[in-house]
Formats: sequence, structure tokens, C-alpha cells
Amino acid sequence: MLSKPVIFLALGLMSFTACENDIEKIKLITGKNNLPVETAGELTVLYSDSAKLKVRMTAKEMQRFSGEQPRTLMNKGIKVVFFDQDKNTSTTLTAGRGIRYEGKQTMEAYENVVVINSKNEKLNTEHLVWDEKSAKIFSDNFVKITTKDQIIFGNGFESNQDFTNYRIFKIKGTINIDKNENTSNP
Repeated sequence: MLSKPVIFLALGLMSFTACENDIEKIKLITGKNNLPVETAGELTVLYSDSAKLKVRMTAKEMQRFSGEQPRTLMNKGIKVVFFDQDKNTSTTLTAGRGIRYEGKQTMEAYENVVVINSKNEKLNTEHLVWDEKSAKIFSDNFVKITTKDQIIFGNGFESNQDFTNYRIFKIKGTINIDKNENTSNP
């Protein structure tokens, strides 16, 4: 039978070896990685190149997170306006929420995403990615594009960020719109 001092010594050594301060475990427990480093409401962010305004992004609320993958959440609505060389609005993107990844220079828009170009053509989808470096927008989700002559349905698309040169993948259907058709209501 072991004596009491040996048992206490064994328990004491076990408690010292089991005690460690792993910073990642502490962050998991305290949730410090899940807290934003900045929060702002009714914020406008301007993107320019060579002192020329290219993009204006507004959100009702933005939360910026740091860490291995710095990102900015916009969970209460977002609007992105793209400008042409003459500072005219070329495209408008709105969505229910979005997330911008700083390192990848991409933004993902979710929930009732609508893109309207200068020709008043409209894209509807539930998820869209804007790649800032390549100045492209794309989606792998269901899309509906409405032009003055057609409504086109498909799964996935890609376009320039002005939404003037686009390609729809896996077209599911097209509806031609006849403006001359008599559509009077009774």
C-alpha cells in the first residue's frame, strides 16, 4: 500500500504536467478570436486608383476581424457602386450581407444579391463573389439575368465588374420579352 505522502506527490506532479497555458486553447475558451477589432455603423469606404474614384461601398454596419484571415463582415445590408473613367456610375451591387477578405482582396455578397449595369440589365442571385484584383464578378449559384429583350436563367456566371460582358453557365431557360404584345388588364 502506498503511503499518503507518495500519493500526494504523484497527484501534485500530475497536476503540474497537466497544467499548460496553450494560447490557442485559451482563445477558444474566451472567444477572443471571435471578437471584432473594429465596429462601425453607417460606414462608407472608397476605393481609388491613381486618385480616381473606382468603387464606393456603404454598409449599415461593418465589423473588422484580425488574425490569420483578416476580414470585414457587413451583416446588415451592403451597397457597392462601381464608377467608370468619367466618374459616372457604371454598376450597382446590393445585398443583404457581405464579407470582404483583406488578404485575398475578394468580397462575397449573400442574400438577395442584385447587380444593375448602366444598360439597366439586372442580375439576381443569392451568392456572388467580386474579385477586386481581376475586376470580375462571378457565382456558381442560380442566376437570373433580365435584359430589355430576355430573362435568362442559369447556374453560374462570370462577368467584368461593370456587368457589361458576361457569360452564363448551364443555362436553364430563356424567356423572350415582346414589347409589342398587348397586355392590357381586364
